Amino acid sequence: MNSVLKNKRAFAVFLTPAMLIYSAIVFVPIIYSGYYSLFKWDGLSEMKFIGLDNYITLFTKDRVIWPILVQTIEYTLLQILFQVGGGLILALLLTLLVKKRAIFQTVYYIPVVISSVAICQIFDKIFSVTPTGLVNHLLSLVNENLAMTEWLTTPGLSLVITAFAEGYKTMGVYMVTFFAALIGVPGELSEAAKVDGASWLRTVWHIRLPYIRPIIVANMVLVLNNSIRSFDFSFMLTAGGPGTTSELLASYMYKKAFSSMQYGYGSTLAVFIVVICFILASFCMKQFDRGGESHDQL
Repeated sequence: MNSVLKNKRAFAVFLTPAMLIYSAIVFVPIIYSGYYSLFKWDGLSEMKFIGLDNYITLFTKDRVIWPILVQTIEYTLLQILFQVGGGLILALLLTLLVKKRAIFQTVYYIPVVISSVAICQIFDKIFSVTPTGLVNHLLSLVNENLAMTEWLTTPGLSLVITAFAEGYKTMGVYMVTFFAALIGVPGELSEAAKVDGASWLRTVWHIRLPYIRPIIVANMVLVLNNSIRSFDFSFMLTAGGPGTTSELLASYMYKKAFSSMQYGYGSTLAVFIVVICFILASFCMKQFDRGGESHDQL
């Protein structure tokens, strides 16, 4: 008993400083954002306390915030599809390989180590109109009228292409995570399913995926929070355009704070993003847990 208590105390001694540092890194900026959101400040003149006026403006006067919120949610769903769904599919395919698996893992992981700037440049050239990019060139072989498709300047398409570009870069991270989880599934379960006549797809659906459900949930939450805070791809690839049709909350916050010099309102948007992240993460985990319970009953 004494040894157990000693181990717990030693664990607490080493863990507490890390938790305090992590809490400071996470919560101190949020507290400061909440503080600055109560002021009107352009970074030069004296700060003016305005109470909840920034929040009133956010919810009642800012006409673009709600379309941008919808776009951010759509962007997040696309990221879950591309990153979690794509990474899981790649990981499942890797489990089928016996030879040269490491080569495919390396190839799939290469985009992760390429900078976001380079990825955006690549996608800008691939989907360009003038000069004709690779995608439009291939489409022109089918129909010449498709050679002038403006992927990055068409509302709707620009958001999807931006989401795909970010998903392409980070998909390899989740592929590695899912692959590590899948090879950890006990082989006896799959062998028993094969004996009972289950196909590979049924084995994956009824045994492997339920077994790694906690990993899937954790990755979904990570992708969700990262997507809500996503900034670089929207800013570099489309600059939020055309208009604000591919604008995201984080890029809108940046423009308000650092382009329009509205630091108070930018801080209000930062607090709003934190709240949205918490709500969506909680909802995602609850819905997935319900789906898992119903799936186990089948």
